Amino acid sequence: MSREPTTDGDDGSARIGRAVDAAEADGFLRDGRSVVVDRALYALFARHASDRRHDADRKRYRGTALNTGFETYLSRVYGCSWLVALAVAGPTLLVALGAAPGLLAVAEGAVGGAAPIGSASPEAVAVALAASTGLLAKRATVRLGGLRLRWITATRRTDIERTLPAAVRYLELLASGSDGPREMVAKTAASDAYGGTATSLRKALNAARLAGSLDEGLRRVARDTPSRELLAPFLLKFRKHAATGDAALAEYLRTESRMLAHRQDRARKRARRFLELLTELFVAVLVLPALLVIAATALTVVVPELLPPVDTPVGVVPTRAVVLYGAVCFLVAIGLAGAVAVGTLRPPNQRASYDLPGSARAIVASAGRNPASAAVACAPPAALLAVGLALAEYTLVNVALLSYAAFAIPVGSVAVRRTRIDDAKDRELADFVHAVSGHVAHGRPLPDAVAAVARDVDLGVLDDDVADLAFALRSTTATGGSGAGDDGESADVRAAAIDRFVERVGTPLAAGTLGLVTGALNAGSDADAVFETLRIEVGQLYSEQRALRSSMHPYVAVGWAAAALVAGVVAVVNTQVIDAARLADLAAATDLVTEPETVHPELERFRLYVVTQATMLASGWFAGTASRGRYEALLHSGLLVAICYVVFTTGGLV
Repeated sequence: MSREPTTDGDDGSARIGRAVDAAEADGFLRDGRSVVVDRALYALFARHASDRRHDADRKRYRGTALNTGFETYLSRVYGCSWLVALAVAGPTLLVALGAAPGLLAVAEGAVGGAAPIGSASPEAVAVALAASTGLLAKRATVRLGGLRLRWITATRRTDIERTLPAAVRYLELLASGSDGPREMVAKTAASDAYGGTATSLRKALNAARLAGSLDEGLRRVARDTPSRELLAPFLLKFRKHAATGDAALAEYLRTESRMLAHRQDRARKRARRFLELLTELFVAVLVLPALLVIAATALTVVVPELLPPVDTPVGVVPTRAVVLYGAVCFLVAIGLAGAVAVGTLRPPNQRASYDLPGSARAIVASAGRNPASAAVACAPPAALLAVGLALAEYTLVNVALLSYAAFAIPVGSVAVRRTRIDDAKDRELADFVHAVSGHVAHGRPLPDAVAAVARDVDLGVLDDDVADLAFALRSTTATGGSGAGDDGESADVRAAAIDRFVERVGTPLAAGTLGLVTGALNAGSDADAVFETLRIEVGQLYSEQRALRSSMHPYVAVGWAAAALVAGVVAVVNTQVIDAARLADLAAATDLVTEPETVHPELERFRLYVVTQATMLASGWFAGTASRGRYEALLHSGLLVAICYVVFTTGGLV
C-alpha cells in the first residue's frame, strides 16, 4: 500500500480542528455531575496546558478520542496529583517525626561531627522529607497522566489497525452502489462492528459538518489519528480518489482491501509466534518461582538458620511466611497478567461479550444461557456459602477459595454451554449464507432466497431464526419489492428484519458480517456481488475462528500441566520432608536438623498449600483465557482450586 506523509494542514484545517476541540472541551459543562469540580480545576490548572513540557501530551491526546478537551483532562490530572501528594506527604510526615531523631543521631555519628548535623531540628527534617516525598508523588502522578494518554493512543491504534480491513471491505461494497463518498463514510461510521475505525470516521464527519466539506474532515482525522501507517494514508488516498471519480474510488478500495487482508494475515501469524513466546515466559515465571519457594521452605525446615526471623518495630516477623505469601501475591499477579496478555492477542471479532438484562426476572430467566446473568445469579449463593464456611470455622483461605469455586464453576459452565451453542450457530450461519448466495446468484430476490433456504435446508439451531427472517422479509414484497429500487419503507423493513436476525443469533461472527447486507443493498449495490462477498467473508472468518481455537489447545494443556507439576512437587515435599517423625529421626541421626522443636509441620504444609492454590488460580486463568475467554477462565481456575482442595484434604496433605 502506498504511503503519503500527513501534514498539519493549512490554516483553515487548523481552525476546524480548534473548533472541534473547543466543542469537545465544552462537553464537561453539560455534565451536571462534575460541572462544579471541573470548573474549579479548569480555573486552577488549565494554564499548564500551554507549557512546553505538555506538547507531546497534546499531540497524543489528539489521537485518543476522549470526550473531554485536553485542558480539562490535564486539569483533572493536576488536581489528582495534589490529592496524591497530600495523601503521601501526611503519613510520611508522621513516620518521619518518629524516625528523624534516630536518623539524625546515626548520621551525626557517621560523619563524626564534621558537619553541623546536630543543629538541624527533627521537625524540620521530617517536614523536608514529607515535602520531598509529596513532590515526587505529585510529579509521578502527572507523569502517569501522560503515560495514560500514550497507553490509550496505543490501544486505539491497535483497534484501528484490526478493524480497518473489514471497514474497507464494506466501503468496497458500498462503492458498487449509488451512494457518494459522504454516505459511504456515514454508513461505515454507524457500525459498531468496525470499532476504532468507525470512531475515527465519526470524528471526520463531525469535522466535515463544521467545515462543510468531507475533504477537510478526512484531512484533520488523518493528521490526528494514532494510526500513522494505516489509517492516515488510507484517508488521504480516499480523499484523492473520491475527488477523481466513482470508478477510481472503487478500484482503489478493491486494491486496498486486498493489501490490508494480506497485512492482517501476516499480523495474525506474528501474534501466534508471540503467543508461543508468551507461553514459554509464563511457564518459566509461574513454575520456577513456585518451585524455588517450595525448595526454600523444605531447606529452611531442615536448616532454620537459612531464613531466620527478623525483628521489626511491629514485632518479630517470620521470614519464611513473608517469602511464601509474597510468592502468593506474585503468582496471582502473574496469572492475571498472563490472562490479560492472551486475551489481548485474540482478535476482536472472536471475543464474545454478553449484555446483562435490565430486569431481575430477565436475569433469572437467562441465567442458564447468559454468563453475565449467571454471574449475578451465582454471586449471592457463593456469598452465603462463604458465611456458612466461616461459621463452620474453616480457615479464611479456604473460605475464600471454596466460595470462589462455588461461584466460578457454575458461571464458567454456563459460558461453555453458550459457547457450544454459538459455535453451532456460526457453523450453520456459514451454510445459510452459502445457500442464500447460491439462490441470489440465480436471480432470486432476497426474500424468496431466504424463504427457499428456510424451507429446503436443515440449519439445526438456526431453523427458527431463519424462518422468522423469511417471514419478516416477505413483508418487504408487500411494500414495494426487494430489488435495488425499493422505496424507503421497504428498505427499513428489510433492515429491521436483518438486524433482528443478527440480534437473535447473537454471535460476533453474525454481528460482524451480516451488517454488510443492509447497507450495501440499500446503497443499490448488486445483490449477487453483496452475497458473494458475504459468503467469502463468513467462510474466511469461520475458518480463522476454528484455526485459532485449535491452535489454543496446547496452551490450555500447558496451564493444566503447570498446575499439576507444582501440586505434585508440593505433595512430595509435604509427605517426604515436612513430617514430624521424619524430622525427629533425621535430627537424631545427623546434625542437619538443628532445631526440630521449632518446626510446625501443619503450619508449613498449610503455607505450601496456599502457594499451590495460588498456582491453581494463575494456571486456570491462563488456560481458560487461552481456550475461550474470561468466563471460561473462571471455569478452569474454579475446577483446579476445587480439585486441589479435595486432593489435599482427603490425602492428608494439609
